[in-house]
Amino acid sequence: MTENTAGTGRLYGVGLGPGDPSLMTVRAVQVIAEADVVAYHCAQHGRSIARSIAAEHLRPDHVEERLVYPVTTGTTDHPGGYQGAMEDFYAESAARLAAHLDAGRTVAVIAEGDPLFYGSYMHMHKRLADRYPTEVVPGVTSVSAAAARLGTPLVEGEEVLTVLPGTLPEEELTARLASADSAVVMKLGRTFPAVRRAIERAGRLPDAQYVERATMSGERTLPLADADPDSVPYFAVAVLPSRVDAAPRQNRERGEVVVIGTGPAGPMWLTPEARGELAAAEDLVGYTTYLDRVPVRAGQRRHPSDNKVESERAEFALDLAKRGRRVAVVSSGDPGVFAMATAVLEVASTDAYRDVPVRILPGLTAANAAASRVGAPLGHDYAVISLSDRLKPWEVIAERLHAAAAADLVLALYNPGSRSRTWQVGKARELLLEHRAPDTPVVLARDVGGPEERVRIVRLADLDPAQVDMRTILLVGSSQTVTVRRGDGKGGDGDQVVWTPRRYPER
Repeated sequence: MTENTAGTGRLYGVGLGPGDPSLMTVRAVQVIAEADVVAYHCAQHGRSIARSIAAEHLRPDHVEERLVYPVTTGTTDHPGGYQGAMEDFYAESAARLAAHLDAGRTVAVIAEGDPLFYGSYMHMHKRLADRYPTEVVPGVTSVSAAAARLGTPLVEGEEVLTVLPGTLPEEELTARLASADSAVVMKLGRTFPAVRRAIERAGRLPDAQYVERATMSGERTLPLADADPDSVPYFAVAVLPSRVDAAPRQNRERGEVVVIGTGPAGPMWLTPEARGELAAAEDLVGYTTYLDRVPVRAGQRRHPSDNKVESERAEFALDLAKRGRRVAVVSSGDPGVFAMATAVLEVASTDAYRDVPVRILPGLTAANAAASRVGAPLGHDYAVISLSDRLKPWEVIAERLHAAAAADLVLALYNPGSRSRTWQVGKARELLLEHRAPDTPVVLARDVGGPEERVRIVRLADLDPAQVDMRTILLVGSSQTVTVRRGDGKGGDGDQVVWTPRRYPER
């Protein structure tokens, strides 16, 4: 409710529900009965769904204000284009209603669904509510009506409902649908072909439902895949219902393995595609620590294991897929960077698993995450090397460090140390100092994106192996890498930025 600052009239935004007049609220009926003026939006043909819903409650002495859109799906010769035409229309409509309010009349702007949920009333509200006492009467949305007609839960437990307009670009729709637990896409009509493609590309077409004119005459519900694009009206929605208790796909001849990169830490760096595949999986396989980062979902099976059994984990996942299961192998960072993609593909290339589909979904790798915290140390050519000698001899690592350092490449050093590997960082420092100046900047980034994140910048000569563990990545600058103190100059590492110029001096 807003305070009256001009005139004596009262403005109401009245939600009428999805179409069935019996779903109007008692308050909506009361407001219409008490109103002097009933206003409603309509296209140039003059028919209004909102008016048809409220028709039995309109009196002969009601003043009716038809707010006729100047353009809907056609073109306009307005100098400001569609947006300009609509802005002028809303301003003119608000002025018409303001004249009634200034005269002391009560004005009810009626709207199908809820007046502040993709409704035209909101444009009147934004222009008038700060000037007149105003009340918004909520209504049942088409989203709720569609779920009721389908008889299936929209969201359950910890699921999140995503509501999208079909007018979004197709790529944006695809990304959001891929990451959604459940979703409703509104404003179909002409957008339906693109919406259908987006749902299919997101892997959700088998579950998608179509609801047309929910609770109104001409109502239809059917699998979205069966809807004829040429018959879809604007008042239709696509529904991706709750995945909880969803029945597994039947008669699947074979499953698949999707190796998913979850990024270096939490959900902020998880791609929409990865989020969607994690939600769609029937089985999750991974190192216990990484698996614990994935939210628990009803109906999913989780198979945690130790970090040192990558081949066994890959074989287990592929066996599940051979039995028709949809399996997600969870990998931190990017699965193709010192992670599970190689292990899965190595086993999948044997005769026993050659026919099992395997897909790799990329993730943000630790080197890029760490670099972002300090600036752009990877702005020029760089090399990525693992200091772990568990799978390759130290001699090979040393040769590669020498070669990369001699080539003046920035270095991203993964797996620098652990409880059982304590000397490698010190030895790497010695090798690098043969090619780099002592004051070469080194970024020590630990648990980037996580609750224990700590990022520091030290001189190469001052690199202390005791400050490095398995959760740390090292970024070692080249001869051109620059460190500059910026900000408030208080002296913390947060004031320093590091970057490597894209131009390299001629020799």
